[in-house]
Amino acid sequence: MPVDYSKWDALELSDDSDIEVHPNVDKRSFIRAKQNQIHQQRQERKLHIEQYKYERIVNNGLISRISGLLSALQSHADEAKTKNPAEVAFRAVMESAAGLDPKDDMPPPRPEALQAAVGGEPLPSYTKMMATLLDQVNKALDERGVGQEGRYEGMVGEIGEHLKKVEDLQGELEKKLAELEREEARKITSEGIHTGFDSTHINKSSGGSKAEGGGGKESGKVELLNPNYTPPEALPAPSEKEEGGDDDDEEVTASPAAVKFANIKSSDYRESHAWLSSHPEILTEKETDGILVMAFDAQLENRSDYARNCVHQALLIQYCRALGRDGVALFFKRITTPGHKAQEVFYKDVQDTYMKIKNRSREINLQRAKDEAEGKGEGVEQIQLHAVDPGTVINIRIPPKDSEDLDVQVGRAIFESFTLEMQKALETGSLEEVNKVLGKMSVEDAEEVVGKLSESGCLSVEEEVIDATTEEGKQKIKKLEQEVKEQEKEGQEKEGQEKEGQEAKYADDPE
Repeated sequence: MPVDYSKWDALELSDDSDIEVHPNVDKRSFIRAKQNQIHQQRQERKLHIEQYKYERIVNNGLISRISGLLSALQSHADEAKTKNPAEVAFRAVMESAAGLDPKDDMPPPRPEALQAAVGGEPLPSYTKMMATLLDQVNKALDERGVGQEGRYEGMVGEIGEHLKKVEDLQGELEKKLAELEREEARKITSEGIHTGFDSTHINKSSGGSKAEGGGGKESGKVELLNPNYTPPEALPAPSEKEEGGDDDDEEVTASPAAVKFANIKSSDYRESHAWLSSHPEILTEKETDGILVMAFDAQLENRSDYARNCVHQALLIQYCRALGRDGVALFFKRITTPGHKAQEVFYKDVQDTYMKIKNRSREINLQRAKDEAEGKGEGVEQIQLHAVDPGTVINIRIPPKDSEDLDVQVGRAIFESFTLEMQKALETGSLEEVNKVLGKMSVEDAEEVVGKLSESGCLSVEEEVIDATTEEGKQKIKKLEQEVKEQEKEGQEKEGQEKEGQEAKYADDPE
C-alpha cells in the first residue's frame, strides 16, 4: 500500500541550515527576527479571524432587524401614507423590541482575546442601533427636503439602501474570513498539535522469581505516561492588567440650555415638552452625550437621584431625535398615553443605562480609594518647581496676546494650550498655585507641562531683590550667607578628598 506523504508538505519547519546572510548581519539574530515575524503574522491573522467572526454575528442580527423594519413599513403602507412614517417606523421598532428577550436585544460580548487587543466599550443594543438608523434616515430626508407626501417612499428607499450596505459589508467580510481561514489551514504548526494517547496498559512481571516450567505474568494497572501533562486548552488564560485608556477626544460638555433641561424633573413631562419646543437646538447627539457625562459625574459624587434624572432627560432627547421632524410631539404623545408599549421600552432603557453608569462609578471610586490608601502609605511622587541656587527666584510671566514677536506668539499659543486650571494658576503669578496644579498630575504629565512652561517663556529664573533696610530682608541675607558658606565648605571637603585619593594612587604607583 503506497504511503501518501503529501500532507507533510504543509509543515512549517524552521530550517536555518541553508540560510545565507550578509557578513555584517548576525545569522542568529536574523533567524530570530524571521521567527518573530512569522509568529506575529500568525497572531494577527488569528485576531482578524476572531474579529470577522464576531462582526458577522452582529451584522446578521442587524440585517434581520432592518429586514423586519422594512417588512413592517411595507405591511403598513396605507397607514404610513396617512400618518407620519417616522411614527410608524418607530412604533415598529419599539413593538419588536418589547417582544424580545432582553438578552436577545444585546449583541454578544467580544471574545476575550479580541477585547484585550481592541478594547473599547461594549456595543449598544440593537434597539439603539435601529433608533440611530432612523435618526440618520430622517436627517437624510430633511436634507433632501422631502415633504410629507413622499416621506413614506423616501424612508423605505433610505432604509433599503442601509440594508444593502450592511449586506454588501457582510459579503466582503465573508470573503476576507474565508481567505484568512484558508491561509491559517495551509500550514501545519506546533499549535495544531493535540494529545493523541495519554495512557496505556502495561503488563508488569511479578516481583517473585519465575518458577520452573513457566513464569506467571500478572496484568498491570492503567498507568499514565505523563501524569503531569495539562492540555494547552485547559491552561488558564494569562491575566490582562486593566489599563486606563488615554482619552484623546475633546471633553464633551452640555450647553447651558441642555443643562437647564437636565435639571427639569423626569416626571414633569409638561415642562420638558415646553422646553424642547422652545429650544429645538439641543436635539443633538452632542447634547445627549453631554448630559450623560453630567449623570456620570453626579454618580461619582453619589448623587444617585440627580444622575438618574440626567439619564432620563438625555435618553428623552435621543428618542425625540430618532422620531424625525415631529419627534418631540410624537414622543410625548406616546409616553403620556397610559399602558402604551413605548413606556415600557423607554423606562427599561433608562434603567439599563443608569445601572451601567452606577456600576462603572462604583468601580472608579473603589479604585480611587485604593490608590489613595497606597499613596498615604508609600508617598506619591510629584513634580514641584523650586529655585535651586540661593538668592534666585522663579518668576512667572504670561506672554501677551497682541505681540508681533514670533517667539512671544509661539509662547502665547503654548500658554493657551494649557488647561484652564493651569492658566488661572499662572495668571495669579504664584509659584505655589502652579505647584498645586502640578501636584494633581501624574509625573509624566507634569514633566511635559514643565517642559512647555520653559519653552513658552512663562518661567524665568532671576536674582532675588532683597530690601536690606527691613528686618525680613536682613534675615534673608543672613540665611543666604549661611547657605553660601555651607556650599563652600562642602566644595573644599570634596576637593580635599580628591587630592588625598590622587596622592595615595601616586604612592602606590609612582611611575
